[in-house]
Amino acid sequence: MQSGAGLPASYIDDAYAVAGAELVDVNTAFSAEIVLKVQSPSEAELPLLKSGSVLAGMLDPFNTDNAARLAAAGVTAFALEAAPRTTRAQSLDVLSSQANIAGYKAVLVACNLYQRFMPMLMTAAGTVKAARVLILGAGVAGLQAIATAKRLGAVVEASDVRPAVKEQIESLGAKFVDVPFETDEEREAAEGVGGYARPMPPSWLARQAAQVHERAKLADIVISTALIPGRPAPTLLSVETVKHMKPGSVIVDLAAGRGPEYEGKKGGNCPLTEVDQAVMKHGVHIVGYTNLASMVAADASALYARNLLDFLKLIISKEGTLNIDLADDIVAATLQCRDGQVTRPASA
Repeated sequence: MQSGAGLPASYIDDAYAVAGAELVDVNTAFSAEIVLKVQSPSEAELPLLKSGSVLAGMLDPFNTDNAARLAAAGVTAFALEAAPRTTRAQSLDVLSSQANIAGYKAVLVACNLYQRFMPMLMTAAGTVKAARVLILGAGVAGLQAIATAKRLGAVVEASDVRPAVKEQIESLGAKFVDVPFETDEEREAAEGVGGYARPMPPSWLARQAAQVHERAKLADIVISTALIPGRPAPTLLSVETVKHMKPGSVIVDLAAGRGPEYEGKKGGNCPLTEVDQAVMKHGVHIVGYTNLASMVAADASALYARNLLDFLKLIISKEGTLNIDLADDIVAATLQCRDGQVTRPASA
């Protein structure tokens, strides 16, 4: 265990030592046969890895440049974000474990900027209306955001391209913002693939944009979580929509840095989002933090550790030896590079 690595999450070195780990310096840690990380190694860290070693973590599998870097380093790399969305893979689904935390924290970040109460209050000094919260995208992060906002007493609406999530949204007490499908093409795209949303036809997107525009005008807080693996995040909150939102309202954009380019910078679900910044534009707070899970570091680390442990069980035999079995669908799906070659195409 790299000495001091757990301190930002309030895990002290002594706790690792009691659990049986040997505390070492960074060079020794990176020279191990199997290296477990949160994110891909930095330029300074990459040379510390031994050729032929195994690296596992959140390695951004759609980043072709990063995959080439890892392949050139001679490591066998596993990008856990690429694990299939199957029942068997649930316990090592890093996207779900971290998105769950991000959805929770997004609401709290929004509350911190919102200058009113979330719940309705009836006091001797007057009645305070409940905040109106709009959630865009009802994956793991979106559903947790709905649940958290409801616990805080907000009136919640949510939108998603997949009709199957309507029941989940309503079961959490939110209203589903419905955009009816008019063609078979729209219905087929809305079904998604592998648990993920797919790009929708322009006809449906235009109707959704009009719906979101009207709902966002009434909202006090908007949490946007829409992402499509391997593609730019869709634009859900246009510049024009932001201009029509209430003064002092808040947008938390979980797709920050992954949207189309706008004025020389990549936004998110909103073009005005700035990566890792909280800015005020047209009277609206726009938050573009890209690592919300790190703001709940202790639980994020504990859940991620369980994900890694369950992955290790697939590549380490009962005798404790390395056994990379590509007949295992999870192992094959997450393998990013091996023997100096990128094994997983960015479009996969």
